Amino acid sequence: MNSTGPDTPGTTHTTTTGAESAPYAVDTWHGLQTFATTPTLAPPAPGEPERSVEERLAYHSAFVTVRTPAIDTLALSVRRLMLLGRYQRTTARPSLILTGPAATGKTTALLEVGRTCHLAHTRHHPAPPGNGQPAVPVAYVLVPPGASAKTLLAGFARYLGIPTTTRTTQAQLMQAVCHTYNTAGVRLVLIDEIHRLNPRTTTGAEAADLLKDLTERIGATFVYAGIDVTSTALFSGVRGAQLAARASLVETGALPARLGNRRPFTDLVTDLEAALDLQRHRPGTLPRHTPYLHQRTAGRIGSLARLIREAALAAILDGTERITKTTLDAVRLDHLAETHPTPRTRRQAR
Repeated sequence: MNSTGPDTPGTTHTTTTGAESAPYAVDTWHGLQTFATTPTLAPPAPGEPERSVEERLAYHSAFVTVRTPAIDTLALSVRRLMLLGRYQRTTARPSLILTGPAATGKTTALLEVGRTCHLAHTRHHPAPPGNGQPAVPVAYVLVPPGASAKTLLAGFARYLGIPTTTRTTQAQLMQAVCHTYNTAGVRLVLIDEIHRLNPRTTTGAEAADLLKDLTERIGATFVYAGIDVTSTALFSGVRGAQLAARASLVETGALPARLGNRRPFTDLVTDLEAALDLQRHRPGTLPRHTPYLHQRTAGRIGSLARLIREAALAAILDGTERITKTTLDAVRLDHLAETHPTPRTRRQAR
């Protein structure tokens, strides 16, 4: 999720200024640094000049990132693990796995924690004056499809711009990655799309073993994210047992309509509505449609964010400047949301 912007990991995010947008890859140091230091989007404050149509279209396209339970839980867990492993030297530090179904905000939670860690570190350890090399507290690596040990290492190298050639051996690449990451002061390694690893294949097993070696040779806390990781081959056999013994689990999922006395989905809808920049939208409209929104999206954060963002864009383009149920009905959602069984369908199935 951006809770709200694109949830495509490792490819690009956008920096928006008026109607202009510049993409950057967050799986490079420059890209993640840009992401972390770019001021987060916010709705206009009272008394601010009205934004132009193009500015408001750009704003709703990128939109805000709303704090979710997954982000808060992950941030607290990562901070504790980093403290726990700070002075550990001889074995791999304890790690963490963020897992859950698609469209439940894993990548956004991962990147928000990376942003927080980056800003906290640079605030306490500012870059030296002149041309001194700044510290690199956070790395973000995307597991490539069909990853082998060498292609996974290449992702680590790419992040810090470590030069490689076709003649570079895996051992040379491993040595260069570990040395450079430790020299750069990387303290948190975020690895996304971990479900792409398949230890049942030879190349997948080698890649999984490589990750274990990296956790022992790089002085950083490793955090993995992937779709339903516990149900994949990563958690089976000897390798799976090793991973399970070292990693704690944070799970994301669809937000329930009610959780005890709380209404987490309604709270999210309310926060998203408060971030809208529409000239004639009536506050409270979207929370009143919470049952409908929950049914349409099955409580998935990514689907909800897309629905509201697209409805806002439609409201600007057609001049109505407000979101109604008719506006929401006209939006075609992602296939996963459009094809999930409705509560009524499930009752009939019984």
